[in-house]
Amino acid sequence: MKWIKSRNNQILAMVMIMMAILGIRLFGLTVVEGAQWDKAASNISIKSISTSAPRGEILDRYGRVMAGNIPSFTVQFSPGNLTNEQINFVSRNLIRILEENGDNYYDNFPILIENGKFYYTYQKDIENWLASQSMPTNYSAEQAFFEIRWRQNIDEGLDKYDAQAELQSVYNIFPPISVKNMKYLKELDKESFLGRYKLDTSLTAKEAFQALKEKFELPSSISDAEARKIMVVRNELSSQGYRKYIPAKIAGGVSEETIVIVKEKNSDLPGVEVVAESIRYYPNGNTAAHVLGYLGQISESEKSEYVDEKGYKANDLIGREGIEKTLESTLKGKDGTKNVEVNAFGELVRVINETEPQKGKDVYLTIDLELQKTAEAALEQALTEIQKAGTFQSQWGNYKYGTAYKNANVGAVVALDVETGDVLASASYPDFDPNLFASGISKEDWNALQGVNLRDPLSPLPLFNVAARTAVQPGSTFKMVTATAALESGLDPLTRLRDGGAVKLGNRTYGCLVWNRNRSTHGYINLYEALEVSCNYYFFDIATGKDFSKGTSLGFKDPINIKKITSYAEQYGLGLETGIEIPETVVPVPSEERKLAQIKAMLRNVLIGRAEMYFENSLIDDKEKLHENIMTIVSWTEENPTRNELIKRLGTLNVKEDLIETVADLCKFTYFNQATWTTGDELNISIGQGENAYTPLQMTNYVATIGNKGVRNEVSLIKAIEDLGNIKREAGKKIEIKDEKNLEHIIEGMERVVSGSRGSLRSVFANFPVQVAGKTGTAERGGKVNPPDEVEYIKQHLAQINRSLKWEDVEAELVRLMEDYPDIYTTRNYAVRQAVINLSNGKVTSAKIDAYKADYDPFAWVMTLAPADDPKIAVGVLLFQGGTAGYAAPVAREVIAKYLQLDKIYKDYDLDTRITQ
Repeated sequence: MKWIKSRNNQILAMVMIMMAILGIRLFGLTVVEGAQWDKAASNISIKSISTSAPRGEILDRYGRVMAGNIPSFTVQFSPGNLTNEQINFVSRNLIRILEENGDNYYDNFPILIENGKFYYTYQKDIENWLASQSMPTNYSAEQAFFEIRWRQNIDEGLDKYDAQAELQSVYNIFPPISVKNMKYLKELDKESFLGRYKLDTSLTAKEAFQALKEKFELPSSISDAEARKIMVVRNELSSQGYRKYIPAKIAGGVSEETIVIVKEKNSDLPGVEVVAESIRYYPNGNTAAHVLGYLGQISESEKSEYVDEKGYKANDLIGREGIEKTLESTLKGKDGTKNVEVNAFGELVRVINETEPQKGKDVYLTIDLELQKTAEAALEQALTEIQKAGTFQSQWGNYKYGTAYKNANVGAVVALDVETGDVLASASYPDFDPNLFASGISKEDWNALQGVNLRDPLSPLPLFNVAARTAVQPGSTFKMVTATAALESGLDPLTRLRDGGAVKLGNRTYGCLVWNRNRSTHGYINLYEALEVSCNYYFFDIATGKDFSKGTSLGFKDPINIKKITSYAEQYGLGLETGIEIPETVVPVPSEERKLAQIKAMLRNVLIGRAEMYFENSLIDDKEKLHENIMTIVSWTEENPTRNELIKRLGTLNVKEDLIETVADLCKFTYFNQATWTTGDELNISIGQGENAYTPLQMTNYVATIGNKGVRNEVSLIKAIEDLGNIKREAGKKIEIKDEKNLEHIIEGMERVVSGSRGSLRSVFANFPVQVAGKTGTAERGGKVNPPDEVEYIKQHLAQINRSLKWEDVEAELVRLMEDYPDIYTTRNYAVRQAVINLSNGKVTSAKIDAYKADYDPFAWVMTLAPADDPKIAVGVLLFQGGTAGYAAPVAREVIAKYLQLDKIYKDYDLDTRITQ
């Protein structure tokens, strides 16, 4: 009793009693009732349900939806703590349900099985691309990149990064090659895929398949086909990267039958949920497709960026082109998450926490949807009717196309707000329906959107934005640049100069269209009349400051030359970025440096192509020495040595003795003498030919600058963004002019093009109620239309090219060239031409081989401003192979008419005002 009276002992006793009670209870829970509570615990699980946030809408300047969202149902799978066996069981059953109901599921597993053979989809994609480019399917990325450089005469002195930039910006070529690693992008995807599973990147497709089969613990009893279906689901789960707790999307846009079955069999499909989501929807179909862009899946090599770093799901779609790509981070919303407890029957026990999805921000474009539709409809009608010499139907007057141009199947039209630089409409033809990409495009639809003849740079490419990405010669629409430079140099617009018909330089003449056709002239004309009739001879005079008919100087106060003209071209925005928010092509204004680089590249390629013909066999076998000797010859271009000196030097470079003079004459007269800027170059550039090359977007902004009193605005497609209001822009830049009346003189000449008695647009705008200022341009396109397959072309026309040659011999020589000189003759299309030349002992030339190919028809340009006395809208139209400039005019007329009508009905949408109200 004495012990218990102690306060410390009492506390100790109480603790011992409580411990005994807890021990007894713990024994009861774990031993006596253990099975019961284990079953109860297993019947409760926590699930994380992800709800994708809708993308922000894209609307036109008046708030009309151009890209929105529609509801859809998606099947998700979150395996949680399921074992491999359980995941495989659920995956197999889920795929079976989807297939039975005809629902498509995401299949991004890159190993396919055909007729018992395994292969990577990556390799198949590479081979298909090489085949489409007429290259051997075993080409490495480096070989393919070299081949593309060679085809486009890219200066060999440029490093691979600069060469890539030139391919993209000048030639609109985007080879699927990483120049940094010099690997195909698909090769990098393959390495990323195998690396995700910690597999050796050298494994064959079959070896990788078997390794994954073991990794996923798939039973050996199932077939490879069934195993692959399970791997499809496992791959989607694995693609979540470090965010594996987020459910993976297995199928989108599923049917009601699938929804019902998944819910009914919920207990057999643990971790599987059907959730409501939204998918992208473009209510106007093809309208403004190149402006809006489209969505695409995240590639394997992009998953570290988007999935791991930015928190995307592996199956999320991202913007691939247009505004969808440019404003991806703005349009992309923030996904919501709901963590819930469910029992074994899938029934909700309680919601633990929930985060609501946040919709992406809406974007308001400068585009006027109705004007865009008008532009696209007019463009399509014009091209369709030109191909058959039909009639353009319009309430403003029908226009009959007198001559058919069957290859007029590509074009663009751009409409800009003169005062702001807003893009009111931008249409390219052909186009596409971005809805095809909204939930993942099929291979069949993708193939249908590819070019028919990839060897022809002018062949129709539905996905290509012609308005912003195609730079071509502007023809006579460039003459306002030359006029600006001349007026600023002291030209009196009223001074009449005599049209002498043609300027003769050496053996070549440079004349007007009327001189070239029937040896007539325009007589004495001033600036206004010269613009009206587009007199080349007049512009030759003012571009050089010389009266060619008299052989005297024009006496300008300030000197004029080609550099001054190209300086004004740049001030007008030609050869520079316009500021538009989507990708555009920019070709610099002409320069002596560019011409020199092109001449050197052309000479190099000719010497490489004819190496076996010109050089001794001992040199041909030494590839490094051959390349060194060729580059030595090319390096003489700037020096341009005499013919005798060339003959002497070539004798030391292993050129065949009997061909030294031939090679010397080729280098001297065809290349070296043409490498510097000549008077002929200046004449061509002054009238929009030669090295000039600009996009419809740049050309329209240049004309808008004339209408805006010489102030060049940055072009923009984005008017406002939700929560940010109207986008603020920098003030426009004024071109360097001493007298604004000079621009008025130019506009007066442009008015005469439309309403003058000899104006080329007079008939199109004859009944138009508003005075328009305009300029036409017919730009010549050199070269021949390459057929899809050069080998087949030569085989078909061999008898016409050289009757004494037999195809069997040509084919044998082709094979020999490629086997003996694989570094030189990299493709059958290249080798077959040299084979014909070799077998004919040089009698057959490249010109003779190409003689039976079609010529390119001229481009048709029309540039307009309306109303002429106070321009509000600038419209530019380009028709590839449209034949003659006037054929593009009805398109511009329709756009101007629609704009002026809308201007009276609609009030401009101002988001700032809307927010403050």
